[in-house]
Amino acid sequence: MSKAQALDTVFAALADPTRRAILAMLLEDDMAVTDVAEPFAISLAAISKHLGILSRAGLITQERRGRVVWCKLEPDALRDASIWMQGFGQFEAVNLDAFERFLARELPDGT
Repeated sequence: MSKAQALDTVFAALADPTRRAILAMLLEDDMAVTDVAEPFAISLAAISKHLGILSRAGLITQERRGRVVWCKLEPDALRDASIWMQGFGQFEAVNLDAFERFLARELPDGT
């Protein structure tokens, strides 16, 4: 995967509010998949899909410990995205919701 494709994958993963909430939860500590799913009013299968997207983007890793699958935040995964955004100068403290709105205005067709 090229650097541009990896960046696209990270931003696509961050575009969803459920996935951003999961990342915020994992800032505190590693969590079992069932614990990640607990605060959300969606199925465990839906949470698993979100976790798969975060995992493919390199934002988390998943590890089986016995019968339990644990999720761990990979904090370095946002480094390239952060460097890219800093290139714009106006994004000192990155507000991803505002950035998403900016992209929606600039790229209304979703490309």
